[in-house]
Amino acid sequence: MLTVDFQRFRVTPGERVLDMGCGAGRHAFELYRRGANVVAFDLDADELAGVEKMFGAMRLEGEVPEAASAETVRGDALALPFPDDHFDKIIASEVLEHIPDDMRAMTELLRVLRPGGRLAVTVPSWLPERVCWALSEDYHTAPGGHVRIYTRAELEAKLKATGFRVNGHHHAHGLHAPYWWIKCAVGVDNDDHPLAKAYHQVLVWDIMKRPLATRLAERVMNPLIGKSVVVYFTKPATPGKPVGERETADAV
Repeated sequence: MLTVDFQRFRVTPGERVLDMGCGAGRHAFELYRRGANVVAFDLDADELAGVEKMFGAMRLEGEVPEAASAETVRGDALALPFPDDHFDKIIASEVLEHIPDDMRAMTELLRVLRPGGRLAVTVPSWLPERVCWALSEDYHTAPGGHVRIYTRAELEAKLKATGFRVNGHHHAHGLHAPYWWIKCAVGVDNDDHPLAKAYHQVLVWDIMKRPLATRLAERVMNPLIGKSVVVYFTKPATPGKPVGERETADAV
């Protein structure tokens, strides 16, 4: 289940792309399929071990272009172990809401992205997240959980203050917000509750089959209760340097 829209965030073969806070690797796998040279970065060694295995399986199954590459790197988002201006593109999906010093993490993202490069950030949308926090204290107080709720305006303002330029936004996963409200109401760890199990089965069916009815429903629901908001940014070109074709081709 992808949150970033790869029609808006186009990735071309050979580009160097960082998936910062990759988790289980869903965006990293898509980047690899598209021929990027992917770095899946996370603090969780167990998650990275699973991502590494999947990278190997994808290569063995012939799912990725021959020239593409993929690696995992463990580290801290507050001190990314990469040189300045290293990546063509970066994805930071559902990670900044976990980081107390989010502005420092944003500064690191700016540092390692090349001038003219693009950044896609996704965080939980304000309204669905506020409902979750109201329904369940466990939802946001568990170790490693969410430490803040962003409005889109706040997220954009912080990244603009860091030095990024905003390039557009959209919402995603409108069908998923009610599932998390149910989970928060019945217990976030209560996966066996009949209502939670039933809704989860609907979501799995939707992800696997992608029927037209749910696609249309989610298109209507996303602006209202989309579980995630996705914002796209660009690192401005170096002062005094003309913006070249490579730096403008991906603009939203």
